[in-house]
Amino acid sequence: MEDRIIGPSGSKRRQRFWMLSSLVAVLALAFAVNSFAVSEESGFEDDDGNLAPDAAGLNFDWNSFAPTTWTGTAPNRVSAKTVAPWSFDGIEDAQVTTSDNAFAGGTKQDEECASVITQKAPNKDDLKRVYFASGTVNGHVYLNLAWIRIPQNTTSPSAHIAFEFNQSEEGCPAGSDGLKVRTPGDMLIVYDFEGGATDDPAIRLSRWITEAGPAPDGTCEVGSHDPADGCWNTADTLGPGVAEARVNTSAVGPVQDNIQPLPAQNPLGLNEFGEAGIDLTDALDLDEDACIAFGNAFAVSRTSGSSSTAQMKDLVGPGNVDIRNCGSVIIRKVTVPSPDPTDTTFAYTATGGLDPAEFDLKDGENQDYGDEVQAGSYSVAETDPGPNFVLTDIDCSASSTDNGTTIDTTTTPLTVSFNLAAEDTVDCTFTNTLQRGALKIVKNSTKGGAVSEPGAVFSYDGASVTDNGAGDEDPTVGEMCVSGLVPGDYTVDETSPPPGYGDSATSPQTATVANGTNCTDNEPTGTGVVTFTNPPLADIQVNFRDGGSGETSATSIVCDNTGTTPDTTPASGWDDSVTHEDIPIDPSPRTVTCTIVIDP
Repeated sequence: MEDRIIGPSGSKRRQRFWMLSSLVAVLALAFAVNSFAVSEESGFEDDDGNLAPDAAGLNFDWNSFAPTTWTGTAPNRVSAKTVAPWSFDGIEDAQVTTSDNAFAGGTKQDEECASVITQKAPNKDDLKRVYFASGTVNGHVYLNLAWIRIPQNTTSPSAHIAFEFNQSEEGCPAGSDGLKVRTPGDMLIVYDFEGGATDDPAIRLSRWITEAGPAPDGTCEVGSHDPADGCWNTADTLGPGVAEARVNTSAVGPVQDNIQPLPAQNPLGLNEFGEAGIDLTDALDLDEDACIAFGNAFAVSRTSGSSSTAQMKDLVGPGNVDIRNCGSVIIRKVTVPSPDPTDTTFAYTATGGLDPAEFDLKDGENQDYGDEVQAGSYSVAETDPGPNFVLTDIDCSASSTDNGTTIDTTTTPLTVSFNLAAEDTVDCTFTNTLQRGALKIVKNSTKGGAVSEPGAVFSYDGASVTDNGAGDEDPTVGEMCVSGLVPGDYTVDETSPPPGYGDSATSPQTATVANGTNCTDNEPTGTGVVTFTNPPLADIQVNFRDGGSGETSATSIVCDNTGTTPDTTPASGWDDSVTHEDIPIDPSPRTVTCTIVIDP
């Protein structure tokens, strides 16, 4: 089946050149292919056949990752490093040994979870290492590949290497040596170099499909295979402007590899190093807001690049890679104190295309946008949480910014702004502190001035406090102050007046607690103060007894203007008594007249 070619004429960014006149179009096309070279767009020198950062205006190549650290046990070590915007991964492989990993004889590219064995690879197929570098530049995802093989025993050895990229983390059954189960959309990039000094390697791309569809995307590369069984679809040949590649042939010469594991084996001889650069956004025909995420990869040399029926030889990997164009965003809410006694809901607004653009959070909740947020500029702002709360901190220290994400926080306005880089995570916590205030209670007598007798009990919205007792923060007799209250209106009631005083006629009252007031250097004023005026109390007792003749008695004893109920229990030693207790002396003076009728 004939491959499609994705290049200048098919690229979305190049179609505009054909709108010019014929003469200008020819000149424009020549210019377009050059000016839109992948390396010039990405800034990575991907087609000079060496590892040295030496191109004018670019100055970034594989050796720009040096020094690198390789972990594991030779000859199967791995390396990872980030130099923004590039994420580098390297995988080492055994060489010139029968213990080298390979696929079982007859295994073809379409075979999923193939059996892995050990055997020595042919000279031209014996790979030592593979390198991956990916990054997002100006909204496009770029992938750079490199392979290194052992010294060659011919002057023009061909190279046919397939790089497979998997999205799933699900491992294959035992015997597949770490391979992952394929999922639709997995990617296969085949690097074909025929061996001539002037040859430009061909780069072809296929996707894993599991159901039939319109040709060529929904048809298998191998015509006899059935998509229902899973297969690599018809390959696209990636043309200029979408992919470019180079091998260090005699036109390039030996090259120095500064990122290989120690002990170093330099220089790399002719035809031992090949590289490629691919604009994945164009190659995969992605919308610029689409996310891709390949976390696992391996490379395998093949006997030829003709089709997916080519026999596979040396296996390198699998290993972890980070090929992503999206990052993660998490916004968290914390209150002080926590749990939030007010159970307040806080509102947020997000810009830049975050979805949802508006959301609410309570203490302990978060808005997790997941790991499919396109690299780009965003902001999240909190609506003013006053009057009960104030935003006291925006902490983004939990973020991962290795790939160049920048974050700026400001509490005026209440905003975090960030330029998210692919593979990074912005994780910010908005902390709101519950505001506190105080209320003051003043106790006066109806006769004027402060009540000098302590002991009144007051309540405010369910809590109680006693003047000059527990909770009284002002020892001054006649007034008390309570601090640490949430701003707002409180109903204050005198539940028990002080001894010797009657109930206040103005209970309950409303006090407004203002933010920032306290009982030391910023005491409440105005509506933050409530005054309870209590009348003093008096007791009256009128007694009667016969003088000794036995002939007198009180037929009645009546006291008016007391406002109380009399107690007629005779006092000790008296024949008759009338007692009035807790007479409120309000107004003052208060006249009480008692009339005794004596019947001799």
